[in-house]
Amino acid sequence: MPGDSIPGDAIPGDAIRGEVRGTAPVPLSVLDLVTVGKGRTASQALATSVELSRLAERRGFHRHWVAEHHSMPGVASSSPAVILAHLAAHTRRIRLGSGGVMLPNHAPLVIAEQFGTLEALAPGRVDLGLGRAPGTDGATAAALRRTQTLHEGDDFPEQLAELTRFLDDDFPDGHPYARIHAVPGPVQGPKGRPPVWLLGSSGFSARLAGLLGLPFAFAHHFSARNTVPALDLYRESFRPSAVLDAPYALIGVSALAADEAAEARRQVLTGALSMLRLRTGRPGLIPMPEEAEAYEFSLAEREFVSDWLGNVVHGTADEVREGLDALQKRTGADELMLTANAHGGDARLRSYELIADAYGLPELG
Repeated sequence: MPGDSIPGDAIPGDAIRGEVRGTAPVPLSVLDLVTVGKGRTASQALATSVELSRLAERRGFHRHWVAEHHSMPGVASSSPAVILAHLAAHTRRIRLGSGGVMLPNHAPLVIAEQFGTLEALAPGRVDLGLGRAPGTDGATAAALRRTQTLHEGDDFPEQLAELTRFLDDDFPDGHPYARIHAVPGPVQGPKGRPPVWLLGSSGFSARLAGLLGLPFAFAHHFSARNTVPALDLYRESFRPSAVLDAPYALIGVSALAADEAAEARRQVLTGALSMLRLRTGRPGLIPMPEEAEAYEFSLAEREFVSDWLGNVVHGTADEVREGLDALQKRTGADELMLTANAHGGDARLRSYELIADAYGLPELG
């Protein structure tokens, strides 16, 4: 299949496999959507991301990823590479990465240059997670790509192979790009580049990641019904590679802890209402808890919200721990990447602190 040359140079396993700390069954990480709440600004949301990255590093979370979204008022993460460079300047140890960059929106050379730059800024700390969805609606995707002809990710394996060649600087002699170098990159020495992850919410990327021997991240937080089938397909398809000798899968999980269960429910309802509006073509800023509580849901909307919240692990810290442990056991995930969707930054920061305490994650200073 396309992309047989992937991966290139071996990447140390500890750049992928996380270290388990405290009493967590697997490493815990952070997925940051850089949410913008009503009455708040993008500047405040990005400042919260810096606070979150420092908190995650201090409390022993393994990674902090940000995700590419476009034309969505409730998020401020349209430029992952820019945000990651900012986070790298404010942290020292935690792994930083994209969860993910939507490869069809970009030329592979541009991504290789951006993440080569990040690797040069924070050597050994950068992950390159790639998705094949646009991260937006069709009209915005067309504006991003400057074409009305969208491939819907059909050429993703070819794009991935090209990107990896740029990252490894190893196009074969005679290839049209053999004399093109992604810089910063291996041509400047020393060799080394971010590990590539494939992201997905269905079976396509799961199978491709398995065949290529790459780590896989599944979006359980918005495609929960497909989680176990996709992970099974990944493991069944897996072929050992220079990167991994065994499958490694993380799942993104919506999780929010609060000091009281009622407060946790109040906070996650804002995310549910925001998602309802997005799915019905009315995207906006994340509503305040008071607005979500006062909203008059129709019967169909109540069913949507109930279904959505059924996949959000929320409650007190002990209740969230119990829910995360059960989910990890059911899926066999090698890592849990937690995203806390709420209106304000304080609730999100408090949630990660409570979860760290529940698992006995150490204060690392």
